[in-house]
Amino acid sequence: MTLLPDNPLIVQSDRTLLLHTVRSVVDDRGMPAKDAQGKPLTEEHPRFSAARNALSTFAELEKSPDYLHTYRVTPVSVWNAAALGFTAEEIESRIEEFSCVPIPPNVIVDIASWLSRYGLLRIERSGERFELVSDDEGALEEVLSFNSVAQWVVIDEQQRLWVRATDRGTIKQALIRIGYPVDDRGGYLEGDPFPIPLARETAEGKPFALRRYQNAAAECFYREGSVLGGNGVIVLPCGAGKTVVGLGVMNLVGEKTLILTTNTVAVRQWREEILDKTDLRPEDVGEYTGEGKRVCPVTITTYQMLTWRRTKTAEFEHFALFSKENWGLVIYDEVHLLPAPIFRVTAALQARRRLGLTATLVREDEKEDEVFCLIGPKRYEVPWKVLESQGFIATAECVEVRVPLDESQRSRYLSADARRKFRVASENPAKVAVVRRLIQRHSGGRILIIGQYLDQLRALAKNLGVPLITGKTPTCERSRLYDAFRDGRERILIVSKVGNFAIDLPDANVAIQISGTFGSRQEEAQRLGRILRPKSDGGRASFYAVVTLGSRDQEFAQKRQLFLTQQGYSYEIVEAATLTAEPDPTVHA
Repeated sequence: MTLLPDNPLIVQSDRTLLLHTVRSVVDDRGMPAKDAQGKPLTEEHPRFSAARNALSTFAELEKSPDYLHTYRVTPVSVWNAAALGFTAEEIESRIEEFSCVPIPPNVIVDIASWLSRYGLLRIERSGERFELVSDDEGALEEVLSFNSVAQWVVIDEQQRLWVRATDRGTIKQALIRIGYPVDDRGGYLEGDPFPIPLARETAEGKPFALRRYQNAAAECFYREGSVLGGNGVIVLPCGAGKTVVGLGVMNLVGEKTLILTTNTVAVRQWREEILDKTDLRPEDVGEYTGEGKRVCPVTITTYQMLTWRRTKTAEFEHFALFSKENWGLVIYDEVHLLPAPIFRVTAALQARRRLGLTATLVREDEKEDEVFCLIGPKRYEVPWKVLESQGFIATAECVEVRVPLDESQRSRYLSADARRKFRVASENPAKVAVVRRLIQRHSGGRILIIGQYLDQLRALAKNLGVPLITGKTPTCERSRLYDAFRDGRERILIVSKVGNFAIDLPDANVAIQISGTFGSRQEEAQRLGRILRPKSDGGRASFYAVVTLGSRDQEFAQKRQLFLTQQGYSYEIVEAATLTAEPDPTVHA
């Protein structure tokens, strides 16, 4: 291996990868160049973007300060790479290509070891039974030494290991916890046939067909109906048409389908998309929500409905929906939000085809391994910046506006405990003036203002005289306000956390985030995603994070930005005092 000292990557023995984003500028004499104040000049490292794209396939971004990004290689990140077809040699080659120092041997050994375990154990069907098999007898002996695994298998007189149909998910959970992801080739029950033909044109008469990447995603999941496919996750940016990918899969499977999503508004949007882009009739597509429970060949419900129970110890009454029909496909929309009770019922659904859709596999509860073994591995992903460059999602600029605390708020902040500090900083009253300036800056824009704390949002709505949507807003009122936003009767909406997910507002081109959920990376991705649908005028989108300078609010904002940084977005840092209300002439309002 020939190392290039100017390469941007340093690999450490603890499997952290340090990626330099910039390098020093040198003058004609080869000496470090300096600006007029004598500070060293830097420029983006010419290999940074290529290295970032290479690392994102098998490593997770953990920190992203201005000059040095920190990645970590984990078992799940390597197994997802393996599911996409990467070999240990290809991953090693990518690391070597960008490394400027020798790679610690243990890192390559660990990657090869983890990758070799993907598919080392398989579940295969034998008649009506399921067998745990491996080409490596030592692997079977090792996993059987764990009682957490052994209790879920039955060993016959030929020493074959049998798994009960109802335990397929449970044993996969047990095995992944000891570092053995299972390649489940046990196949699927045939759901009741129900053809779902795609429309050639929408209800408005516009031509309709899956885009190339949407079709590729659906095909990668389905794998021609073989046991090699039928489960897994499709990762695409918000605005890239994940719902359309779901329709493509439904068309390929051609069986009764159950769709789980985040809220009633999302249920309505799924139903509208299905009726608009397939040849199904209204009576074929049912909603199972608090407002009506109609089970049809295609049924759409919410995670909240399925996990509802009368008391904390009572049964989940609506879990019966999973068995009311012979479903051939279950779709988990926003799979990164899958609640723990749904994991439990999904463990028993391994005989059904399972499709997860998400913009990010990041889970704040670190249960990525649960998604991996119960829904399936990552089957397809396209980087956000790739789709942006092709015009399938809007070009976005991200700006962090830092607002100081005045003296009265500063004393409250300093006397508060850690959790209260975050809230005091998040609700900084000085943010209101910044929001007003940003609204004036985008006077012709369609603006979403998104926040975490209801008192803050109510006060802002009153101050600005604009509508507020929260979790308590009735569904009919939400739909009315969203419709008013779409047709231009409302230009500004304030939304609570309900605005994070499944809002189809294609003309929204400005998002102003005034408070967030601690360091939630998935939330940052979802909020940016609200404005990424391509604009009819080809204009750019603007995403503002308004944070309190030198506070816990600013610290957590940096953590939230990690995911978008990994996708290639950079944040311009602006002090509130320097922010003008004059529109940037390069930005479409």
